Amino acid sequence: MSTTSNRSSGGAARPRTAIVTGGASGIGRALCRELARRGVHVVAADLDAAGAERTAKEFGCRSAALDVTDAQAVRDLVTEVRREHGRLDFLFNNAGIAVGGTADELTLDHWDRTIDVNLRGVVHGVHAAYPVMIEQGRGHIVNTASLAGLTPAPLMLPYTATKHAVVGLSLALRAEARAHGVRVSVVCPGFTDTPLLDHANPGLPQTATGAAARESATRTMGRLYSVDSLAEDIMRGVARDKALIVAPASGRMAWRGVRLSPAAAVRVAALAVRRLRG
Repeated sequence: MSTTSNRSSGGAARPRTAIVTGGASGIGRALCRELARRGVHVVAADLDAAGAERTAKEFGCRSAALDVTDAQAVRDLVTEVRREHGRLDFLFNNAGIAVGGTADELTLDHWDRTIDVNLRGVVHGVHAAYPVMIEQGRGHIVNTASLAGLTPAPLMLPYTATKHAVVGLSLALRAEARAHGVRVSVVCPGFTDTPLLDHANPGLPQTATGAAARESATRTMGRLYSVDSLAEDIMRGVARDKALIVAPASGRMAWRGVRLSPAAAVRVAALAVRRLRG
């Protein structure tokens, strides 16, 4: 799959277009860099409008202020990009939040906010872009889930639940989309060095687990994976039209372990909980 350009009916080469939600920082920012490097016209969309603008200036792309929990706003951005460029080649549903805490200390606000951003945000992106891509007869939707969507990941139940949902949504949509020439992939990163680890439970009651998210991740994994390396992994997976893009190698090993013995994976997760809680 070429990610540079293709020709319109008039023979003129036009760059491919992509929307990246959560483009202000972390994985989204790294994806904007990789896409721009490949000659793709990128829209870095984020609730943090100033951060999205910084990404756009640094990588020569465009920014957009976007709240993915607002379905109409997502639809308007997709419509605008398609109107301006005549196409939408990629939608990276990447925006998300981290929520940590034990099940007994999490409130319904923790659950509702996580579902709104991490799951409904993806649904809104799919609902807006998929009909456009069906009409085009091509396009690629890439949803960011997590290794927590493939494994029993305790101490962050709302996050884990939404990421499992994104994996299921993506694989089922991929089966439907094939008939329309539309591709769907889901990204499941292991612990990655992103600002999410420093801003767990945003705007929500803080918990001990949420406050120590980076420390817990570092204690569990040691060295965290870089977002730039992950973005390269994602783009390789997109080029190969992979259904599941799991990185780094330690994440793939954990995923294999769960498939081999779900019960053993739960026991390992329980040991990790005891270790992290001292």
